[in-house]
Amino acid sequence: MIMHSLTPHLRNSHYSFLPKFRNFSFSFPISHKFNFINPNFPQNSKTYPTFIVRNSSGSVTAKPSSELRKKRGNDSDSCSDSDQKLGDLRELFSKPNINIDAYIIPSQDAHQSEFIAECYMRRAYISDFTGSAGTAVVTKDEAALWTDGRYFLQAEQQLSSSWILMRAGNMGVPTTSEWLNSVLAPGCRIGIDPFLFSSDAAEELKEAISKRKHELVYLYDCNLVDEVWKASRPKAPNKPIRLHDLKYAGLDVSSKLSSLRSELAGAGASAIVISMLDEVAWLLNLRGKDIPHSPVMYAYLIVEIDGAKIFTDNSKVTSEVMEYLKNAGIDLCPYESILSEIESLAERGAGLWLDTSSINAAIVNTYRSACDKYFSGRGYQNEIERSNGESSGPYAVYRSSPISLAKAVKNDAELEGMRNSHLRDAAALAQFWSWLEEEILKDVVLTEVQVADKLLEFRSMQDGFLDTSFDTISGSGANGAIIHYKPEPGTCSILHADKLFLLDSGAQYHDGTTDVTRTVHFGEPSSRQRECFTRVLQGHIALDQAVFPENTPGFVLDAFARSALWKIGLDYRHGTGHGVGAALNVHEGPQSISFRFGNMTPLLKGMVVSNEPGYYEDHSFGIRIENLLFVKELDTPNNYGGHAYLGFEKLTFVPIQTKLIEVSLLSDAEINWVNDYHKQVWEKVSTLLDGSARQWLWNNTRPLVKP
Repeated sequence: MIMHSLTPHLRNSHYSFLPKFRNFSFSFPISHKFNFINPNFPQNSKTYPTFIVRNSSGSVTAKPSSELRKKRGNDSDSCSDSDQKLGDLRELFSKPNINIDAYIIPSQDAHQSEFIAECYMRRAYISDFTGSAGTAVVTKDEAALWTDGRYFLQAEQQLSSSWILMRAGNMGVPTTSEWLNSVLAPGCRIGIDPFLFSSDAAEELKEAISKRKHELVYLYDCNLVDEVWKASRPKAPNKPIRLHDLKYAGLDVSSKLSSLRSELAGAGASAIVISMLDEVAWLLNLRGKDIPHSPVMYAYLIVEIDGAKIFTDNSKVTSEVMEYLKNAGIDLCPYESILSEIESLAERGAGLWLDTSSINAAIVNTYRSACDKYFSGRGYQNEIERSNGESSGPYAVYRSSPISLAKAVKNDAELEGMRNSHLRDAAALAQFWSWLEEEILKDVVLTEVQVADKLLEFRSMQDGFLDTSFDTISGSGANGAIIHYKPEPGTCSILHADKLFLLDSGAQYHDGTTDVTRTVHFGEPSSRQRECFTRVLQGHIALDQAVFPENTPGFVLDAFARSALWKIGLDYRHGTGHGVGAALNVHEGPQSISFRFGNMTPLLKGMVVSNEPGYYEDHSFGIRIENLLFVKELDTPNNYGGHAYLGFEKLTFVPIQTKLIEVSLLSDAEINWVNDYHKQVWEKVSTLLDGSARQWLWNNTRPLVKP
């Protein structure tokens, strides 16, 4: 599954230790899955998920969505409901303690999560647009929604005539701040919920709107959409937190905290606040069920030199977890008390490590204000005084989270869990593909949703299965060309024997996380389809076989996967690979393999990445081949410059359909790769199968022979 925007920005390039936390400093904004970028437009290396990918200095022309969307039978009811919600929201603008002229509603939760709980889907509630990426802006007179090319059609259909659809990335479409600067008179007040913006994103917005002397207003005490939502708002998730077994984690919580505290001391900090949910889960060896597809729980974590506190709903903490936290020296605090603890840290003179690319603006600004209060109460103006290297009061250490990279470099136990979970997943996929081919041969009518549901059924029978790792992309024919396609009951397509079928899916297991894409044809593919598929395969093979010196960033390898397509003037508009968590988020950083050369994070031994080149022919078909790989050290004959050389080892073992391969295009080495891969698939997976699924695996792992 392709990730949207994974663009870390390296500001510190010291890679001096492996077992401890790497001290990198990069931004790591996570947005949703794909990032559609105009290749002719110069990209700023510093991007934020809340805002749109391009600026426009031209005039703005945007039509109400009613002029663009398809007619719907319930249009009047939809407009009425939307108008009511917008009216209720605007009424709040004039309240004395609010007093704003516009309000921005992003897609994020307070932890900048990719997937979020239903109760935090505020942008979807206020706009009725349910796509995973978008930003809504409401003024006293207008309402506009920004989203990217994946969702233009969906937004046209779901937005009422009260909304203006802003097609992000299209020529002449402004950013949120540009639009606000154009429609508001100078000197207006623009409100945000500071919990929903990273500190960096809020600062960028503040700077952008200051050009028209607008003020950015942080509304700490309430989220205005929640005030409109009222009783119909879904309850906050409260599923129990569970322990992540040490045999899967590989490193106990005491060791992880000890390493982190060494990092704090080395950075001159006495405490760190951690808000990324997967970082909290990884560091504490805990897992949750608060968010679909991601085994995490809503929590903040503060680690000090001599203690730690987790901030979460105590109803989710079982007696077993409570005892575990107590033994680890971690105090349990209410989730809502995070800001008061941040203030307390300043009062105690803490040096607080803050990653402003991920920590929300509410926390960062609360600490800054508390520091100002500390010094003003002691007669200082604003500067923090230091003498002999010691701080005379609280201060902030602005650096990227040291946990991100430590989490990305898997230990032996985590890699073993990933291997084992991928084999069980491969068995489920073999059972699924065997069933599907039989059904298609019998002319059974199956929808894309039914097929995805059947795959879930096979996966759920595997040991340790927990959930899907993302919504299954099940696309037949032209739908396969929609990179971020999600089939919906009632509107999805039927699978046809004469069309390509793309299936991108994954699962969460107790011991690992999977993500795999295969493209198949149930009949006779055209020569065009075979050539395109084969060139995608050649790119997949080239990246799989890549050998590169240590400290090589992922973007250097991206061209390996595109070269075969480039030779005939084809390409794809997404990155080639993203990081994957070990029994955690299916998308994680800081590493990636992408044409976005701003990410200087090197691929390090133990990292897991996807290898997923593709090709998409609009309104016709889509092709993608995806395996997960982990980085390993190779024994090369030479080590030029004293460097170690790295390569990849496969985690995914699912047959690649050979009927789609134009064998005449492959070199002998590429044919050998396919045959060796299928040999491994048979040897590793066949023992987990019997009956028709085992026969299917045998049939689909037979050697290729060059004519």
